[in-house]
Amino acid sequence: MKKYFEILPIKLINLKEIIRFSIVILSYILVLLFINIQISFSNWVSFRGNQQLTGVSESQLPEKLDLLWTFKVEDMIESTVTIYDGTVYVAALDGKLHALNAETGKSKWKYDAKAPIKSSPSISDGVIYFGDENGIFHAVDIKTQKKKWLYTTEGEIVSSANFIDNRVLFGSYDGFLYCLNMNSGDLIWKFETEGNVHATPSVWLHKSGDTSTIGNYVIVTGCDSYLRIIDIQDGTQAEMVNLGTYVGASPAILDNQVFCGTYGSEILSVSLDNGEITWRYQHPKLKYPFIGSAAVTGDEVIIGGHDKMIHALSHKTGDPIWTYRTKSRIESSPIVVGERVFFGTIRGLFIALDLTSGELVWEYDTGDPIVASPSVSDGRIYIGNEGGILFCFGKK
Repeated sequence: MKKYFEILPIKLINLKEIIRFSIVILSYILVLLFINIQISFSNWVSFRGNQQLTGVSESQLPEKLDLLWTFKVEDMIESTVTIYDGTVYVAALDGKLHALNAETGKSKWKYDAKAPIKSSPSISDGVIYFGDENGIFHAVDIKTQKKKWLYTTEGEIVSSANFIDNRVLFGSYDGFLYCLNMNSGDLIWKFETEGNVHATPSVWLHKSGDTSTIGNYVIVTGCDSYLRIIDIQDGTQAEMVNLGTYVGASPAILDNQVFCGTYGSEILSVSLDNGEITWRYQHPKLKYPFIGSAAVTGDEVIIGGHDKMIHALSHKTGDPIWTYRTKSRIESSPIVVGERVFFGTIRGLFIALDLTSGELVWEYDTGDPIVASPSVSDGRIYIGNEGGILFCFGKK
């Protein structure tokens, strides 16, 4: 009996240790799962970060940004980089798609398109898509690092790709909007506009008040001055809105509204429900075109222009909230990360503003003009310049 009572506490202690150890292991597993979920959410797989081209990141950035690494290519970088599963993909006018280690900035592999690339790469299901100056649209398998298929258009491709279901959408300077099968590269349909299709098309998932889907549409703003609403299923035009002037910016969609700047010095909001322009904004004195695309949150529409200013407008009314004046033109499309707005300038400055006040909170001189837009993933932000340098910022 004495031996039994001497052994019992030891067994109880062991049991407690086992329980405690099991809780620690379980917590560790949950943390790893959470980290993996966070990483998957933080991938930046297209020009403006999502199908609706809102330019708003779900990632977070450290308050203080340090330069972590740079990577030099042989010609200018005008497109936005894509980040997927720890790899950065940058396309440049050297005609190559470069795959870099996101942690170190070291080259992993490269794909030679044999023509300058201005189109920003987009990724879906392990395949990266982009167009080149010769009018060839490339689908490159990430695992094999080789072309999956090619499709040839009759004009330069600057437009980046967007996706829905098994379809890839993009525009060409031959005046057509294309819809291809993602797996085979076969043409499903193409829609002819009245000018070059420079902008990236946006995807509108049209839902009713009870959130049931009415239909899926592609929205394209073109050099023919029209905003077009096209049925993704068969490529037929459902609506055409005359914007009154040339548009190079890609359309951003939020709450069934499209937002874009124009060469006519205006920022417009268009209702997709009825095709009407709901508001117009124009600076009272400065009349310059807006080249870059807008970033759209639940409260603000933020866009930069050749007037050397970033404008933050009310998403609902178009009334100005704040402006920030730089010393050079802005063609880079801003993105919103947390409470900051990031963009580049033709002078070469990479700038961050406070989202609420528009006050400068950070800047970095890259040394050469920036027309590319920033990308964000896993606590780091990336941007390239016309000197052919890609910059990565984060926390050391």
